[in-house]
Amino acid sequence: MASCDTPDAFAWLQTLPPLSQWKGNLMSMCICSPNSSHPSLNFTLTRTPQSPNFFTFSIVANFKTPITLFISKTFRTISTNSTTFLNENVISTLLMGFVDVVLNYNVKRTTCSIQLQNLGSTSNLKDVFNLAFFTFVFLICIYEAPTSLRTTCLKTVKDQLVTCRSRQGSKLLMVQLGSNLEEQWMRSLNLAITNWIIEIKAFQHLKSPSPLFSYAFSTQGLWKVHMYCPVVAMEMESVNSSLNDERLFFSLNYHQLEGVIQLNHRIYVREKWFNVAVNIDNVRCDIIRLVNEKLLSERGMGTEEKHFPSRISLQLTPTNQSNILMVSVQKSSENPLTEFEVEKGIEATIDPPNTFFGLKVSANETTTKSMKPWKFEEWVHGYSANLTWFLHDLDDGREVSSSKPSKVSMMNPRAWFKNRYSSAFRPFTKQGGVVFAGDSYGQSVLWKVDKTAIGKVMEFEVKGCVWLTYWPNKHHTFYSDTRKLEFKEMLYLNLP
Repeated sequence: MASCDTPDAFAWLQTLPPLSQWKGNLMSMCICSPNSSHPSLNFTLTRTPQSPNFFTFSIVANFKTPITLFISKTFRTISTNSTTFLNENVISTLLMGFVDVVLNYNVKRTTCSIQLQNLGSTSNLKDVFNLAFFTFVFLICIYEAPTSLRTTCLKTVKDQLVTCRSRQGSKLLMVQLGSNLEEQWMRSLNLAITNWIIEIKAFQHLKSPSPLFSYAFSTQGLWKVHMYCPVVAMEMESVNSSLNDERLFFSLNYHQLEGVIQLNHRIYVREKWFNVAVNIDNVRCDIIRLVNEKLLSERGMGTEEKHFPSRISLQLTPTNQSNILMVSVQKSSENPLTEFEVEKGIEATIDPPNTFFGLKVSANETTTKSMKPWKFEEWVHGYSANLTWFLHDLDDGREVSSSKPSKVSMMNPRAWFKNRYSSAFRPFTKQGGVVFAGDSYGQSVLWKVDKTAIGKVMEFEVKGCVWLTYWPNKHHTFYSDTRKLEFKEMLYLNLP
């Protein structure tokens, strides 16, 4: 049995002989063991006695009487000349088996088939395999493990999932899965994380783990960043009153933030320098439910009581600034137009004879201001370019992310945030997200770079924050809050 200290499923499987050479029908690897007085959690391979080319994998809690927490369907190995159990066929079989288990915990799973291509040529295959394995074990621990095992084993597995190698494995696995299965994978994982966080907050009063998952990739002319995070795990920025309504608590917490940032970049060569121009292609943020509509209606307040994006901030910084000459943005600071409507009236009356002359004058002035709900700003700090979108209260013009609604407006059915997903004047999509595209926000940020940098790889750090706010939609409550998520990724540009 492999050691529990540093579980490495891929390395352990590489040590196993082919199925036909096993002396017994079981092979086990210890995933974690709280201490000598508590049972261990094991990953077990079982050969089918009647059919030696068939096997199953399982997760077993090794009590005095072992308890099987999960057992897979039966898989068949294809005979090869390999001297070990772990050949390309077995890797593919196990990897797709782990992925299938994770996706089955997604309440919105579609019928997309799992096809992992060219695994043999995949770089960092070990990292991809271990990432899928530990994600599978993580979900089994949350949903199936006894309480005496769950806390310690979850910590062990979580520590494996947050390493640099696991992050790289995650990125490669997402590429293999494709966009649709990636979304389903993240919803399965974040539903489990949401259940776990609610449990530890309720019974142990511990600080939530940080389950943000983000990754970036750079290609010719395009940078892209993906991010996912359960709403319940986001940092609380401000809160107005305590949340004692269990149904509202359920609706607000069983959602996740899904975000995509796409930036276009171009290089313009000049005589003594070259320009690196970056502009927005798409910035998208959506609040996606993690459970089905029926459950949200039965245990929660339905699908329309949820957070909405109230502020998005991006900062783009070249990490090596010795060759940077200057940076400039193309959007001026706001100079808003104010429209005035002035009405004046004069009334004059003449009193009867032998009285004094009386003149009454009345005048009034009306001011009308035009304002869009989202305000976009660009500014520069050092060689960093900052892009920020602010949502403003349509009634009083305040920034939503840093304010709270009045009790009067909360009870006003005509307030802008009431029925916000069906109003013709909503500042969101019908689903409650936002899209900022190049048609309105396509201005470029420009870095002038000395020509001595030609032929090098230019590295940029993108840091961002997303604020989500809840103000009541159809539900009558005085509760409101704002939560914040921070992320950071690296982007790369090959200079000609």
